[in-house]
Amino acid sequence: QVQLVESGGGLVHTGGSLRLSCVTSGRTFYSYALGWFRQAPGKDRAFVAAINYGGDSTYYADSVKGRFAISRDNAKNTVYLQMNSLKPEDTAVYYCAAHWGTPQNMGVTNQGHYWGQGTQVTVSS
Repeated sequence: QVQLVESGGGLVHTGGSLRLSCVTSGRTFYSYALGWFRQAPGKDRAFVAAINYGGDSTYYADSVKGRFAISRDNAKNTVYLQMNSLKPEDTAVYYCAAHWGTPQNMGVTNQGHYWGQGTQVTVSS
């Protein structure tokens, strides 16, 4: 079992930045990918970004390319999501997830194998 705990959400104005963090614990394996998903009110959960264990492979949703950056620090068992140029449409609950496949698997299937409880991000106009 893998536990994931997100932090860093909050309220920010349009154009602002936030950095989300997700600390993993429990049964960890070197080969899993970590990623972020989000769910806005009344909408389905959507993939945002993912990264492999080595940090040399990433995958992003088109809607966040060029604005968001995912990274991970394996020594700290932590994955980050740097969010810049935020827009009101980025408002959602953001979830961290672990996946036994590749970052592309996470994005294409919109699936994770383990999930955090989420952190709210609100972007005001």
